[in-house]
Amino acid sequence: MKAYMSFFRIRFLGGLQYRIAALAGVATQLAWGGLYVLLYKAFYEADASAFPMTFRQVTDYNWLRQAFLTLLFVWMLDRETLESISSGAVAYEVVRPTDLYLMWFTKNVAMRLSRAVLRCVPVLLFAFLLPAPYGLSLPAGIEGFIGFFVTLFLALGNVVAFVMLLYIASFFTMNPTGLRVLMLSLTEFLSGGLIPLPFMPPLLQKILEFSPFGAMMNMPLRAYSGSLSGPALWTGAALQVFWLIVMAGGGRLWMGRALRRLQVQGG
Repeated sequence: MKAYMSFFRIRFLGGLQYRIAALAGVATQLAWGGLYVLLYKAFYEADASAFPMTFRQVTDYNWLRQAFLTLLFVWMLDRETLESISSGAVAYEVVRPTDLYLMWFTKNVAMRLSRAVLRCVPVLLFAFLLPAPYGLSLPAGIEGFIGFFVTLFLALGNVVAFVMLLYIASFFTMNPTGLRVLMLSLTEFLSGGLIPLPFMPPLLQKILEFSPFGAMMNMPLRAYSGSLSGPALWTGAALQVFWLIVMAGGGRLWMGRALRRLQVQGG
């Protein structure tokens, strides 16, 4: 376990060095966050009763999405992991006395956390200082506060477990770019990255809530805003645990198969 903690610490501290890039990202996220709020405001002024979430809930969802973008968006991939697969450098990692799946999983969690630490605080402070109803409000009660952190932790695990499946799929393709672009685009939409899941057609919403995609961004952002509460919240958290076990367990088995067939050309 000490080895994996070292991997985590090295990757986390390394990610904290990119402060200028983080500031540029914060500026971009604030701009997009403001645009989304104004866009939804125009729709709600036309007919607020036509939407399944209140404007306050949508605003909270939007600002949290911007604040934790590097934590919850699937497309935040680790270039070092991808390059090790495409270049064949993964052969050096295979011979180490460590579990490759757990090592990559740990490094990806650390990368996301380090980037989130640099970005989330400025975005949250800015959003809290905005006047109502444009800014971020307090959580929807103690249940929303606790549920947010529980589901945020589980959502991070599900996102990284899904990303691990994309890394493993790269072992079986000559050029995995097309597969990654397709899956990342679909995941962003299906997990609530573009619009919250309650805005989807009812049947599609139900399907997505019980799928791995509903266990990602959808859960913590809706828990904070109060859009998801009571038994539905904790049922969703249980589904997050289920999908985390399924994707992580399946990913480990799949990686074992991929490594047994691994061939590295060259000298």
